[in-house]
This record gives sequence, C-alpha cells and structure tokens, in this order.
Amino acid sequence: MTEIQRPGALYQQVAAAIRAAILSGEFAADSLLPSEAQLMARYSVSRPTVRNAIAALRAEGLIDVRHGKGSFVRSASHPTLTLERRISYTADGEFVMPNGDVWQEAEDPSTYRTRTTKATGRLLGLAEEEAVFACDRLLIDTATGGRAMHRTLIPFEVAEALPQLADDPCKPPTAIYRALTQDGHKLWWSETVRARMPLPDERSTLQLPDATPVLHVARVAHGADNRPLTLEELHIGADRAELAYRITSDKQPARRTRA
Repeated sequence: MTEIQRPGALYQQVAAAIRAAILSGEFAADSLLPSEAQLMARYSVSRPTVRNAIAALRAEGLIDVRHGKGSFVRSASHPTLTLERRISYTADGEFVMPNGDVWQEAEDPSTYRTRTTKATGRLLGLAEEEAVFACDRLLIDTATGGRAMHRTLIPFEVAEALPQLADDPCKPPTAIYRALTQDGHKLWWSETVRARMPLPDERSTLQLPDATPVLHVARVAHGADNRPLTLEELHIGADRAELAYRITSDKQPARRTRA
C-alpha cells in the first residue's frame, strides 16, 4: 500500500503517485496499468478518485485508454516514421520526393474551390477570402499504419496561367513543380512547422490517441521575385513521425569596402 500525503485534491495526489511510478519505470511503457480495484487498494481511495486520476493522466498523454482492454502506459519510443523534407530532381527535370514511395492514397483525392483564410492568405501573399483551388489527400504508410492529411492550395491566377493545372489542379506536388518549371519558374521552397492539438475531425481521421498533438507542416513553393505560387499543408500525428532536413549554407553577397 502507498500512502498518499501530497497536498491537493485526492485524485491529483493519486495521479501524481501513478505518474511517479510511470516515470521511474515501475509501470513500463506499453504495459497495462493495474486495474481500478488494484489501484483502489494500493492507494486506499475510492473508485471515483481512481477514475479521476486516470482521466487526468490520460489528458496529460501519459496513458492511453483502450476500450475493453484497460489503461496502458503510453510509449515514449522513437517515432516510427522519419520524413525527409528535401526535394530532388533527376537529369531530365523530374522532381522526386525522398519519401514518395512511403505513402499510399487511402481514398480518392478531393478537388474543390475554396478561399484563403487569414493564415493561408499570409503564406500565399494574398488577402483573406481570395479564390484558390484545393486538393485534399488522405495518405497512409502501409508499413506502420501512420496516417497523414495533405492539402494543396493553388491560387486561381497561378492555375489559370497553366492549362495543365487549370484542367487538373489536383496533380501530385512533383507534377505541379514540373509544370511550374516548364512555364519558366525557377523554384525555391520555404517551410514552417508547428505543433498543436488536433481538431476533432483531424483526431478521428488520423486515428490519434488521446492528448496527441499534430505536426502542421506548411510548405510554400516560390517563383520569380520570391512570389508564392502554391501552398502545401501536411498534418501528421507527432507521436508517429519526425521531420528531417538537409541544411545547406547560402552564399552571402560580398561586402563592399569603403574607399
């Protein structure tokens, strides 16, 4: 029996004791926690107190409740999928994504017209409520079961200047890059990454455990005069994936010396 003597509400004290047992390794990663009855006996508390403690730890992301099986300690293991974020191209001008062979489309892509939000408009250099083509893809990694949501946004002005995009704005990103370079654009890309808690539909679609953030990756393809041409948004569970980058140095202009 473990005596609870910490300050705070009783369920918080029990949650703190279970948390300490998890962090010390007494309750190992991926293992089944003791049953409610066992935890009641261990800490000399009531069932509602144990349930509130479990709910608190679940909200923290320390445990995962699997219906019909019990509460399991969340694994802190290394992500199962490393996404290389560089872009390569072949001698004949074809663009290649390092992880292009990882993903399969779980369903047919969805193409539609929409408008920029404040956030997407800022990335595309447009005002809010500007018309854009959108393409949504649900991707799955068959090796790990990991899921990702991918969206491409192309401003009408960009797509309508290229017949191959105007007719089919839902081309894969590499095909869009090729179409843009064939039109004379010399492309470069910028990318930002942030973590946030998922919206309910994202959590359901990505099949995320409780208290799991998503990585929101925004990649902008730029053309002449640094003009943003397309925006890609990738959402993936932060517990399943990590992003890897190849970083090269930029050549700075030579400093002018004063006479």
